[in-house]
Amino acid sequence: MSFKRTLSALLAGLSLSVVAQAQTAAAPETPKPPFSFFITSVGGGKGADLGGLSGADAHCQSLATAAGGGAKTWRAYLSTQARDGQPPVNARDRIGQGPWYNTRGAVVARDLAHLHGDTLELARLGNNLTWATAFTEKNESVKRAGDKPNEHDILTGSTPDGRAFTDAADHTCKNYTSSAADGSAQVGHFDRTGGGNTSWNSTHGSRGCGQDNLVATGGAGLLYCFAIN
Repeated sequence: MSFKRTLSALLAGLSLSVVAQAQTAAAPETPKPPFSFFITSVGGGKGADLGGLSGADAHCQSLATAAGGGAKTWRAYLSTQARDGQPPVNARDRIGQGPWYNTRGAVVARDLAHLHGDTLELARLGNNLTWATAFTEKNESVKRAGDKPNEHDILTGSTPDGRAFTDAADHTCKNYTSSAADGSAQVGHFDRTGGGNTSWNSTHGSRGCGQDNLVATGGAGLLYCFAIN
């Protein structure tokens, strides 16, 4: 009688274990947060000479791949100017349609209009790109104004609406092929502070194109990277 009770208890326990395992196996995995926007953790190392748009895109893709986002196609948020017979390229035309999420799954912008404030209402609302949401591909904060060193300048070469400059001045360090002490590239402030201008993508020009010039201006040659898919 004692043997039968023991056997029954063992069978009951086994049944419960099988049920528990089945429930565990059937439970859905916690979805991973989407990841389609980041600020590069490092620059290219040669100031504003990024090897042109292709070199900048490759830099974004390489960092994203190392962070587990290599299945997506990444583009650097950069505009180029008409030069050497080549037409201008607008940053906003290179980065897909959105929405874009940071490394923690928060929406940075719903679409291009939201990102750039294309309507009066959207301009008043503003996008969600700030120091509190703009992280590197490593999910780390970027040094902002007040930190040492300050690295809040992000290369864009763009006007506030995300397009190329049309005047004769150089706003892109020769379309990101120059690291000379002269020249300039337009930058934005990811932390939305400094210089009386809160633009994330078009705050001021750099004081030269070399790495030391970018550092002296308040940056490190960092880029915005967006996934187009």
